[in-house]
Amino acid sequence: MTLAPGLCLVTGATGFVGAAVARALIAADLPVRVLARAASRRRNLEGLPVEIATGALEDAPSLARALAGCRYLFHVAADYRLWVPDPAAMYRANVEGTTALMLAALAEGIERIVYTSSVATLGLVADGVADETTPSRLDDMIGPYKRSKYLAEEAVRKLIAERGLPAVIVNPSTPVGPGDIKPTPTGRLICEAAKGRMPGYVETGLNIVHVEDVAVGELLAAEAGRIGERYILGGDNLTLAQILGEVARAAGRQPPRVKIPYGVALAAAAAAETTARITGREPFSTRDGVRMAKKKMYFSSAKAARELGYRSRPAGAAIVDAVGWFAANGYL
Repeated sequence: MTLAPGLCLVTGATGFVGAAVARALIAADLPVRVLARAASRRRNLEGLPVEIATGALEDAPSLARALAGCRYLFHVAADYRLWVPDPAAMYRANVEGTTALMLAALAEGIERIVYTSSVATLGLVADGVADETTPSRLDDMIGPYKRSKYLAEEAVRKLIAERGLPAVIVNPSTPVGPGDIKPTPTGRLICEAAKGRMPGYVETGLNIVHVEDVAVGELLAAEAGRIGERYILGGDNLTLAQILGEVARAAGRQPPRVKIPYGVALAAAAAAETTARITGREPFSTRDGVRMAKKKMYFSSAKAARELGYRSRPAGAAIVDAVGWFAANGYL
């Protein structure tokens, strides 16, 4: 990386993608400050030479303090869940928090911002591959997570157009790999499959990318991205059956062979959500997740490759690293 020296603030660095971005910045010899809630688990920061600024996206004064003296902002933090008992909390973090952070960055005079959106905000192409130009509407967004990310990206775009916010937007696909401590919904799927607890699969597809490739892509976006542009940071397009096959090989198991009908999957997800409302525990399967699975979520990273020099390793290697990390850290 050839970013000019300067202090970088990373939000979400206690989480999966944010921690990978922090590590990539440190590897590039850039000083890093991270925004972290007082009660957040900081396992992903252990051993990293970072400064910790205590605060939260919902706490505007803490954002100004965290940004003081910074040259770059990497906004990675987001509430990423496919089921939430209180969707309003997700909107406060993902939409209102992002807006507050961008306004604080403008006030501080931050030189370059990389805003981490998601391919969830993009349109899909039936039986094809979507890119940054594929149209989408808020009405197309299924569930509070996708809706909140869509609205957050729109807020960033508005500030770019109206206030000159110096932001580049990146849209990671489905990151997997080391450090998924929560784990994310995709990480949970990999864990369950690696333990042999996936009885079958629905007919869908995802774009799988190594989390460390996403992190390098974020630095490339800071260095060479065009203000106001969005860049998909993805990897390989695979069916869910292919993904589960890769997980099974990495874990030394047989892959599931049964294709589950959509209606059966939807009914099972509804039952899981009912149980979740009683127990308070996040369900493994959700109706929003099943509804999203009706279309293959395939994307192209050609623009990022062309303009940023972005590259990604094979999805199989990312899955092997994910299974290896989960195994080494007691998740399996």
